[in-house]
Amino acid sequence: MNIERQGSVAMAHSIRTIGKWRLRSRTLDLGRRTLVMGVVNITPDSFSDGGAFLDPQRAVAHAVRLLDEGADLIDLGAESTRPGAKAGGPPERVAVSAEEEQARLLPVIEGIAQARPEAILSIDTYKAATARLVLEAGAEIVNDVSGFSWDPGLASVCAEFGCGVVLMHTRGRPEEWRDQAPLGPEALLETVRTGLANSLAAANAAGIASEFIVLDPGYGFGKRFDDNYTLLAHQGELHSLGRPLLAGVSRKSFLGRTLASLHGGKSAPVEMRETASIAAMVAAILLGASIVRVHNVRPAVEAARIADAVLAAG
Repeated sequence: MNIERQGSVAMAHSIRTIGKWRLRSRTLDLGRRTLVMGVVNITPDSFSDGGAFLDPQRAVAHAVRLLDEGADLIDLGAESTRPGAKAGGPPERVAVSAEEEQARLLPVIEGIAQARPEAILSIDTYKAATARLVLEAGAEIVNDVSGFSWDPGLASVCAEFGCGVVLMHTRGRPEEWRDQAPLGPEALLETVRTGLANSLAAANAAGIASEFIVLDPGYGFGKRFDDNYTLLAHQGELHSLGRPLLAGVSRKSFLGRTLASLHGGKSAPVEMRETASIAAMVAAILLGASIVRVHNVRPAVEAARIADAVLAAG
């Protein structure tokens, strides 16, 4: 009896939001097939592949490779928001200025547009000035890790351009994460739910209709290690907010910590987290994510097909 009840709860949470995601020049169907967003970090210091694609030509080539492997979207980021990074504060305190961020992004956007003009580009930025320039350059989506909380001008820029928006929940700024007090499971879930609801309300108040918005629980962003599993297990409850969900669990440090017993008691290094990343990604899909953000696209596409088949059968 207990097993049956737990199973029914799990199935209820796995139901994905079926609908449309409006972007600048097109509309995407969400919920019937998982969309895979491939990550390209144009930074010297990202936790997963810092420096590998700082050169614009290498970044463009990598983006094209991810598209050829089956990525539906490409997410370009030019500022690391790893734990401890100086991001999200006043302009004089951030590690990467808007000008430097733009200088990294714009050549790559131009190169991808020439090589794959049909590509859908998402830009990982919280800066309004950067968002304006990348949208003028042809980007379709702004992916804001702060959920419109770090730059008050960003929402109005997104509304002006009519772009797609990803609003992530972040608890505090990266340099504060290591010192944050822990939250209990109920407080954690309420914090994420309330934060995302506030971001959604801010977007609507700025004139961004809900059909332009996808929500991201923000795995690893201000959540302590085990908190991420609590959040993942209850991810389906966030469907009460009425918008599709994006999950980014790829290569996150909480996965490496879980694997420590297999690596001599030390957290598994980034390059040893690929299988764990796929496992967490499949869990996120089965618990309702419509989009997954990944570094290694080909295995993610294959695993997502299997997860989609399970959902379709259920």
